[in-house]
Amino acid sequence: MKINPAKCVACGNCTYVCPMGAIYIDPLLQRATINRDECVECYACYNGLSKEVLPPSTVRFVRRTLANFRVRFEPEPDVCPTTAFEPDQLEWPRVVRRAFSDPRVPHESTGVSGRGTEEVKTNDVTDRVGIGEVGFTIELGRPGIGARFRDFQEMSRALAKAGVSFEKNNPISTLMTDVTTGDIRTDILNEKVMSAIIEIKVPVARTEEIMRIIWEVEKRIPTQVVIGVGVRCDADGEETMVLPILEKLGYNPQRAKTNIGLGRKVIRDLTNAAPISADKGAQPKEMVTA
Repeated sequence: MKINPAKCVACGNCTYVCPMGAIYIDPLLQRATINRDECVECYACYNGLSKEVLPPSTVRFVRRTLANFRVRFEPEPDVCPTTAFEPDQLEWPRVVRRAFSDPRVPHESTGVSGRGTEEVKTNDVTDRVGIGEVGFTIELGRPGIGARFRDFQEMSRALAKAGVSFEKNNPISTLMTDVTTGDIRTDILNEKVMSAIIEIKVPVARTEEIMRIIWEVEKRIPTQVVIGVGVRCDADGEETMVLPILEKLGYNPQRAKTNIGLGRKVIRDLTNAAPISADKGAQPKEMVTA
């Protein structure tokens, strides 16, 4: 994203809508300026502000005149009065910033908008996490913090060393040059995104091991880490294997979503109204967040 200096009147409205704090008023230029290294191309400024087409010279004249009388002219706080924002023609590798940070843009690798993954929330259709397995969604970054791909590589390398299985239908996985080592393309390591998710799955018995690996990496990277844990429920809709492990580690897990199996493709494709027993096609599944 860029701001046309010929149009900008330094009203400062855009500084409040940037979730990364990448926009500031340059005291020398007297124009809003974008810190390109911190900008994640989320387009929140471009899409979040209403646009008016006031003449920049007129607005500046009015602001200066009123300032002489100790009066300030401020446009509405959700408006760019002169439509000063202009999207850049993004090229590789910078284009990956928008792919992960603008929720309206689908990822080419998965076809999913936002962060490019449906995670285990669609497990009743995708069957990513099976019985006896636990799926982890490891999110790095958040608004105001973000994360660089070198942070993701730090995490993926540690997990790969433990011999985990990375989810194939995940944009971070598609950017790895070697899934056995967790290495990510060197040309994007310094690119920054709002957030993204690494997805893995392991046998339930390895739950504590994986949690401790994540903890160790978290100490070394300058971003926030959020862990989601996805597991299958039993026939009563409960989960009694992973929950005690998480509680032992000091978590108070809250159930984020439960899928009852009605979205499964085998059910959608049924043409005959045959009854389905809970142990064959409609076994509940849940997602627990830690």
